[in-house]
Amino acid sequence: MERPCRAPSGIDLSVPSVSRIYDYYLGGSHNFEVDREAGRRAIEAFPDMPKIMQANRAFMRRAVRHAVERGVTRFLDVGSGIPTFGGVHETAQAADPEARVVYVDHDPVAVAHSRTVLEGNDRAGVVAADLRSPEAILRSPEVTRLLTPGRPVALLLVAVLHFVPDEDDPWAAVARLRDALPPGSLLILTHAATEGGPMKPEEGEKVESVYRTIGSPLCTRSRRDVARFFEGFTLVEPGLVPMPTWRPEPREDPDAEPEARGAGETGAAADPHHAADPVFTAGFAGVAGVGRKP
Repeated sequence: MERPCRAPSGIDLSVPSVSRIYDYYLGGSHNFEVDREAGRRAIEAFPDMPKIMQANRAFMRRAVRHAVERGVTRFLDVGSGIPTFGGVHETAQAADPEARVVYVDHDPVAVAHSRTVLEGNDRAGVVAADLRSPEAILRSPEVTRLLTPGRPVALLLVAVLHFVPDEDDPWAAVARLRDALPPGSLLILTHAATEGGPMKPEEGEKVESVYRTIGSPLCTRSRRDVARFFEGFTLVEPGLVPMPTWRPEPREDPDAEPEARGAGETGAAADPHHAADPVFTAGFAGVAGVGRKP
């Protein structure tokens, strides 16, 4: 296979990457045929997969803008994947050019692509580290350089915790990161869950099979187990809700369907008095939330 000139050196293009598959769902350009083939298999099992990921990304952008509006301009995105196609740094720095972002991922594919995307941006950096090793994240030079001590931080754990099995105790890792955050910091989180959506069991099994095949098995959890990640945070209104219904913005796509079928669920430190977002529609079981550290 001829190597595309935009592929970072040292990356094996014969192996699918979760980060690049996600980019494919979003309609991005940082993916290759091996990723698109895996993505197509997941879409064949459950056609709403791209809409789920689009809803997830749309929620993330709204939550980041919300953080900036509340004066939080330091972001730590753990399990970030490839920061492209409306990533945290683009969204945050559009709202405040002085915003600073640290991306963290353990996948060398995501790290290599991230460094390429962020070249020349001195207010954004990349750390090669694993969520399961929070001390390595907190002690990294990029965190020291970009996250001002004492200033609130928005910690993003977006669509990553469902790749960490129970036996690795992701709750303990999140708690360690929480304890290192200054008061007023935020936790922005999305997670695949076992209830709340119309995905049939056989569809879920096929989707999970795709990710098992590429070495990144999904671990869906109950709403109660997801809520445990918010211990030590105040989960504020509107609570756990479908992603499109948290702080919806004016319709971006006039041809989109008007109903929101619950592409994941979200909670956030935000004004709950908003109608459903008509833009992203999907029907996947998922929960998410934003909490504030007192």
